[in-house]
Amino acid sequence: MSILHKPHFNLTFLRHFHKHKPTKSHLRNPIPFIKDLKSIDNPDEALTIYHDYLQTNLFKHDYPSYSTLIYKLARNKDFTAVNSLLFDLQRYNVKCKEPLFIGLIQHYGKCGLVDEAVELFHKIPSFDCYRSLQSVNAVINVLVENGRLCEGLEVFKGCPKMGFKPNVVTFNVVIKGWLRKGEWGEARKVFDEMRERQVEPSVASYNCLIGFWCKKGEFVEGKRLFDEMIEKGKKPNAATYGLLMEALCLEGKFKEAKKMMFDMEYRGCKARLVNYGVLMNDLAKRGEFDEAKGLLLEMKKRRIRPDVVMYDILINYLCKESRAGEAYKILVEMQVNGFEPNAATYRMVVDGFCRNGEFEEGLKVLNVMLTSRHCARVETFCSLVMGLANNGKMDDAFFVMEEMVKRRMSPDLVAWEALVASTCGGDRSGNFLVAEFATVTK
Repeated sequence: MSILHKPHFNLTFLRHFHKHKPTKSHLRNPIPFIKDLKSIDNPDEALTIYHDYLQTNLFKHDYPSYSTLIYKLARNKDFTAVNSLLFDLQRYNVKCKEPLFIGLIQHYGKCGLVDEAVELFHKIPSFDCYRSLQSVNAVINVLVENGRLCEGLEVFKGCPKMGFKPNVVTFNVVIKGWLRKGEWGEARKVFDEMRERQVEPSVASYNCLIGFWCKKGEFVEGKRLFDEMIEKGKKPNAATYGLLMEALCLEGKFKEAKKMMFDMEYRGCKARLVNYGVLMNDLAKRGEFDEAKGLLLEMKKRRIRPDVVMYDILINYLCKESRAGEAYKILVEMQVNGFEPNAATYRMVVDGFCRNGEFEEGLKVLNVMLTSRHCARVETFCSLVMGLANNGKMDDAFFVMEEMVKRRMSPDLVAWEALVASTCGGDRSGNFLVAEFATVTK
């Protein structure tokens, strides 16, 4: 039996299954398990349904079932359950496809579980699954992203032994790794080696090199590579121009950067969000918020739809300038315009109100944030508790604590005692706050 979850017999489920049991005439209908799984957010509930279907012996989990469930668990960082499901895949001889493992390798990498990613890469053949250059590129990228370039280079150099010829993606990842270490010479060697091996550099290859200099504000060096790129027959894209524009902004040449955005269209490259984002960031960073908002109107005239990131740039800098109230208005405006704020949007506004000492306003935004299924950071929760308690809003402080505990992200009791002591001083309500926390965490 899998260690995931103790299965139980669910009569309601069995009736539902018989009523909606797929027939040969409905082979193209959605798989019942996957349909049920998509309607569930709680990982524990997802595992329960998995075992409910397993127990009936009327439904056999196949690759789509396992891959859907594994991805859901990986997104929720429940890798213990993921590992158990991988064991089930082998035990039940489920034929797997490489994308499942590539996705998992990437999830491991995002969570800093590099050793687990490497181990899974080596275990792919044990699942009777063919391993291609795509999974090689994925594991090299995870190593590079997590600062383990030397190990990534070992995998890169070992490609011939595994029967693979590195492609442009492989080279780009290695180039990115060297540039992150600030090793321009090594990165250029890899770029030149790519040509020697008759692998044609892509626009992304050039953008890596151009970006290295442009992010340092070295426009001349970036422009030199830009000219080399054109000379070699590669057409720059909006991201290429965006990098050069960023370099100009870093040199304090906003007007030249904006001119470049319009000039690029004469070269046959349409301005994109990335270009407006560079200008928006520079204006907001310098506190020129009216001009920054004007870019949104300009984009509308040019029929370029902004995204959440554009609004987040404005909100971020407004909050840094202690203008959380204005930032909140931008948040409302983006919703009116059909954009759903992301977790970062809400966090910036809540934190902005807290820094201003407007804890009740911060709590209102937190409520909306939690309703939208986003979550604040531990530091934000603590800041709200301190601020609300300090202002005598003990019921609100209790509420925030309870929401924290629900998400299993509360600090220990000692930390709370220090928190309450620094907030409430000799106020007896502080003792109740500690006692309440001790009760809800048992």
